Amino acid sequence: MITVHHLNNSRSQRILWLMEELGLTYEIKRYERDKKTMRAPASLRAVHPLGKSPVITDGELTVAESGAIIEYLVDRYGNGRLIPAAGTPDRLRYTYWLHFAEGSAMTPLLMKLVFNRVETGPMPFFVRPIAKKISATVKTSFIEPEITQQLKYMEAEIAKTGWFAGPAFSAVDIQMSFPLEVAASRGGLNAFYPKLMDFLQRVHARPAYKRALERGGVYELLS
Repeated sequence: MITVHHLNNSRSQRILWLMEELGLTYEIKRYERDKKTMRAPASLRAVHPLGKSPVITDGELTVAESGAIIEYLVDRYGNGRLIPAAGTPDRLRYTYWLHFAEGSAMTPLLMKLVFNRVETGPMPFFVRPIAKKISATVKTSFIEPEITQQLKYMEAEIAKTGWFAGPAFSAVDIQMSFPLEVAASRGGLNAFYPKLMDFLQRVHARPAYKRALERGGVYELLS
């Protein structure tokens, strides 16, 4: 039995979605973020030393990192589903976007989150104007232009076929959903990028996506 160690409002939601798309039997072990720090609970370290989610256990095997989990599940249980054929241009695009999601897309989005918290976090009153000035400078000079550049790039790419790895929906669209949901929540993704917004609407309408939400619980990135 596969167990998905599921942290609320996290990347593990897309692993539940993949499980539903593949029609696999699985169980969920739930973990809740600390409401003050938003960090995962220490109990996750009993599953993986870094104590982060997503992580799955399949018998004696433990697999962490979204991309690695997706590769493992599709390779072992997909029977050729949700992945382009080996040796094709679409397969190369699949591999590229599988790594792009966390290697490129999430980096500036996480930086923006960190610097937003710098501005609002507890600090001596006389330090706050300096901290806010530094944060605003970093965001306007680097973080936000980087996010904009990436959104324009992804908009152009998704316009080619409607999906990230060719004309058919694949597991890499599941991988790419999270950075786009984050971007829609706090990264500037809006109606200026109609193809990306349409992508999110289409994936959110998938029955497997809805079933994953029902099993996973509240997912506040969508609010």
